[in-house]
Amino acid sequence: MSRMLRVCLIFHSTRSDNLGVGALTVSEIALLRDLAAKAGREIAITVLDWKDRRAPYVAGDDLRLIEVDGAFLKSPKGLWAEVKAADLVIDIGGGDSFADIYGASRLVKMFWMKFATHLAGTPLVVAPQTVGPFTKGWSMRLARMSLNRSALVAVRDERSRAALDDLGYRGAPVLASDLALRLPYEPPAPRDAGPVRVGINVSGLLMAGGYHGGNDFGMALNYPALIARTIDWFKGQGAEVHLVPHVIVPEGPMVIEDDLHACEALAAEHDVICAPAFASPSEAKSYIAGLDFFTGARMHACIAAFSSGVAVVPLAYSRKFAGLFGALGYDHTVDATKADADAGMAALEQGFADRDSLAAEAKAALARGIDRLAAYDAALLNLMKAL
Repeated sequence: MSRMLRVCLIFHSTRSDNLGVGALTVSEIALLRDLAAKAGREIAITVLDWKDRRAPYVAGDDLRLIEVDGAFLKSPKGLWAEVKAADLVIDIGGGDSFADIYGASRLVKMFWMKFATHLAGTPLVVAPQTVGPFTKGWSMRLARMSLNRSALVAVRDERSRAALDDLGYRGAPVLASDLALRLPYEPPAPRDAGPVRVGINVSGLLMAGGYHGGNDFGMALNYPALIARTIDWFKGQGAEVHLVPHVIVPEGPMVIEDDLHACEALAAEHDVICAPAFASPSEAKSYIAGLDFFTGARMHACIAAFSSGVAVVPLAYSRKFAGLFGALGYDHTVDATKADADAGMAALEQGFADRDSLAAEAKAALARGIDRLAAYDAALLNLMKAL
């Protein structure tokens, strides 16, 4: 067995209130352990983890978690020391944060961590994620500089690959898919005939109109009104309606992101079921897997349905949805930045009627996604062997 391989993960999280970010991290750690065994290397994984209240989703003797705050980012004994000591740094960008649509603060932290890695001389891997959109000159320049200094760049859809070209990336990116397609879960037990179970993931952030309450994401429809209409329509079909949170923020400055409070309020108002506050991404996926039809505005809630064989009609606020699902040949995403409420409702009604065929399409598309992820596996394995 060769010398232990030291890998540092940035913009991952083992305990994020956003279970989508957690799903990516759990899947990445499982992949690293598998690839290290194939490479004949012991591995030590350090996650530079943002502070959250919940317990970590993943553990092990090979795993070390370090809480990140402003002081850590600035200290020579903090971020710099960790990326300098690592053999490899992997950045998954929270899945879709490598863009300037979420504001400058998050992006500046990301650039800070990327360039610390470059300055330390440690190879940086851009794990499969959405790249862009970038609309500002400063962010485009910094993105181009970092990408061209990275040892490996992987994206999860063709639109992100095109964004790399627009930025002036000179390398050959790996066209992969979303790592959370592999997130483990408990398949549901067979059940007797009963009402069709419909899951609706409600985004607390979209219910609030975005971070600033002014339709920050440019929705072409009234999201709260559509959700109320959707719940009532499915109830009218005799369905058992489940409202499913996927970002769960009990309190604090980011409570505006919380889905659970929105789901609880709507469940009480419409007399439907509210799913529990899940402790982990796999727990959420296991619950979603027991449904018959799903729709949602959190992409990883939709991925949980898609990758567990549940018919899903994603309700998109960003191009990342159509990019990911469309790349796999699953073209049932509603673009809520373009479609009005009637068009969105019509797509949900049609998807519900065709749920058996959508489930079959999802199964075939998932197989394509797993095949595409193999390209990332191979590229990362070769890099680990070279180290």
